[in-house]
Amino acid sequence: MPEHAGPRRPRPDRTSGLRQWAWIGATAVVVAAVVTTLVVVGPWGADRPDGSGTPSGRTVAERKTAAEAFPGGLARQPSAQNQPGIRERAARADGRRDTAEQIARIADQPIATWLTDTSHAETRDTIRSVVAAAERDDATPVFVLYNVPDRDCGNYSRGGTEDDAYLPWVRSAVRAMAGSHAVVLVEPDAIAQIERCDRLRDGRLPLLRKAVDALTGHGLTVYLDGGNENRVPVATMADRLRQAGVDEVQGFFTNVSNFYRVDQERAYADELADAIGGDPHFVIDVSRNGQGWRGTWCNPEGAGLGQDPRVTGGTTRMDALLWVKTPGLSDGTCNGGPAAGQWWESYALALVERRARD
Repeated sequence: MPEHAGPRRPRPDRTSGLRQWAWIGATAVVVAAVVTTLVVVGPWGADRPDGSGTPSGRTVAERKTAAEAFPGGLARQPSAQNQPGIRERAARADGRRDTAEQIARIADQPIATWLTDTSHAETRDTIRSVVAAAERDDATPVFVLYNVPDRDCGNYSRGGTEDDAYLPWVRSAVRAMAGSHAVVLVEPDAIAQIERCDRLRDGRLPLLRKAVDALTGHGLTVYLDGGNENRVPVATMADRLRQAGVDEVQGFFTNVSNFYRVDQERAYADELADAIGGDPHFVIDVSRNGQGWRGTWCNPEGAGLGQDPRVTGGTTRMDALLWVKTPGLSDGTCNGGPAAGQWWESYALALVERRARD
């Protein structure tokens, strides 16, 4: 016996060893099968080109390309819904040709149609009119749902449906849009405003999630409220968007009715998309950001029209630059403006005068 060796150990039972190796082998087979299942059919899919999963295991909708989201490009509103166009025609009728030509710079662009009427019948009529005009041009209409209960938390754009009327209203609108390939922007400010309106914290996100459920599966492209830079911490907004159902839709929108420049908003939107995970896409409102942020969101002096709206080439997560807010409509009774949503001709002409020149 070598020096320092311990007492001799009993010879191992060969039969017991064989049983042990058989057990280890069976366990290895089971583990391998589980791993294979996770790789092949599991929910992760983080490396899949369609972005249909995330490492956290969330199920994420396959995102469309920009061209798929906006087939045929952006549709123009029919004359009955085009508020700047109505004002342009009135100016021409009054013999104010120069004013009409200036307003035409707004009216001739594709502008989103806002749905704010609590009447189901009126809302459906508006949708059908816009969809029919878009179909004639083989282009994509853009709608804005803006009728959530306690809209704008009682501020300038206060209103919306009653609590129990919102989802029936959404479903009614969806029935009119179904199969149209329309783009739908769901409730500007509805998520971002939670940060400053405590009474929205409990009910708003579950309600929006139900609205998302109503919107999906009808051939529509849906974006949720992503706020804008310098408003809500990115991590907070990402969490709220996930709660609202962003994994089920194309992505989110930013800068609606606001004035931040594209490069700033794009940087913010990319950061937000990264925080959400699953590669959500986004669109940016550029209707009035031609002069950038002017110190306030409410009828700021010195603002100008932004770039012409357009669908992007689809090489990034940014699908389109849109005119969501109708230039010339007031933000509210601030800085000398009329009520929110009312036409303000002098402001419209100032926006045209200071428009982006690139």
